[in-house]
Amino acid sequence: MPKKAPVKLSDTKVDGFKPKPETYRVPDGDGLYLFVSPTGKKRWEFRYRFGGKQRALQLGSYPGVGVATARKLRNKAKDLLDERPPRDPAQEQKAEQLQKEIRAKHSFEAVAKQWLEKFRHDKAESHVSRIERRFERDIYPWLGTRPIAEIEAHEVLSCVERIQARGAIETAHRALYTCGQVFRFAVVKRLANSDPTRDLRGRDALKAPVEKHHAAIVDPAGVGELLRAIDGYQGTAETRAAMKLAPLVFQRPGALRHMEWTEIDFKAATWTIPGTKLKRQKNKQHDDHIVPLSRQAIAILLDIQPLTGRGKYVFASGKRPPSDNTLTAALRRMGFSKDRMTIHGWRACARTILHERLNWRPEVIEHSLAHNVPDSLGTAYNRTRFLDDRTAMMTALADYLDQLRDGNVVAIRKTRSSADKPEKSRKITKSTAGKRITR
Repeated sequence: MPKKAPVKLSDTKVDGFKPKPETYRVPDGDGLYLFVSPTGKKRWEFRYRFGGKQRALQLGSYPGVGVATARKLRNKAKDLLDERPPRDPAQEQKAEQLQKEIRAKHSFEAVAKQWLEKFRHDKAESHVSRIERRFERDIYPWLGTRPIAEIEAHEVLSCVERIQARGAIETAHRALYTCGQVFRFAVVKRLANSDPTRDLRGRDALKAPVEKHHAAIVDPAGVGELLRAIDGYQGTAETRAAMKLAPLVFQRPGALRHMEWTEIDFKAATWTIPGTKLKRQKNKQHDDHIVPLSRQAIAILLDIQPLTGRGKYVFASGKRPPSDNTLTAALRRMGFSKDRMTIHGWRACARTILHERLNWRPEVIEHSLAHNVPDSLGTAYNRTRFLDDRTAMMTALADYLDQLRDGNVVAIRKTRSSADKPEKSRKITKSTAGKRITR
């Protein structure tokens, strides 16, 4: 009696197969079988002979792999067997899977995550988080699974052009730069031969970003208005304290938000910001930055200490510092728009007041801002340089701000010799620090 030919399967028929107590198989022809398990799961298998032995090739599960796809995979395996010399489909499948695993291990996303782990150890977590979000949103969907050694310049360009198309030109430039860092890391690790972003630098690839400055109030009357608004702020005590301290220390918002109690020395009246929290692009030594604290600043810290002193951060009752938007939102609630004032704007405000109103030397001011200020011999930033002058300067600024808050706008004229002999032209010196400013 002739052997009964297998019935050709269809997706409808496969859907109708019900589980039985034991796994059973249904032939489709030419070595292709559908296996149905007691749990109802269905998978495809191609059975063949190679080197005189029976072998099996797994083709995937149903319905992920439908009938038509299973037959194509079966035919592809048969083509390997028909080659001269024949090739074992199962061995070819293992080699292909291994290659996929290698490619995945060396994909852009995998290498980028390795680089981020190395990058994050001396960077602010908020900065690292922004890079991670940028990669996840703008890079990984298109380049994440690509082997990093195979990515070409035009692929990276397509990604950053998408960012630019939505108007985020500065973000596009930052994404291009960080991608370059990942590629250069891959070159060092011998996972890639070159950095394709090197051909995309300059203005030919992307539009030049529009230079933006942080909005700042610098006129005395406006500063006084803002200080009075802060005094009347009805938000949380932590936010109000941070807002009051910001003009007295004029450090970057990130450093202010992450201020820790261990960084405050009440006896010395200083705040020491660890170098790892600072933004000094040209200073890789991560020197700490000492901020002298005026009596007004100390009073603010002592006032908030009973509330947050048991925790880590000065301006947070919980375990996390205030978010990026906390202080900004407070400014907006007080009626100061983003085009008029930002928290970062206190830095420009302090620079203007100290130089144009109180006649302090630019180099002393720049050191107070934690900027790199090499001397005539090119000496790098010195954390204790001008410390006595900066201590007197912070007191002078705090006293001046008190007068502005009280509505007493004081004008101090700058003399021609102020840059060389500030002690003769300033109305506030170390000997008069703490007293009211008079004309």
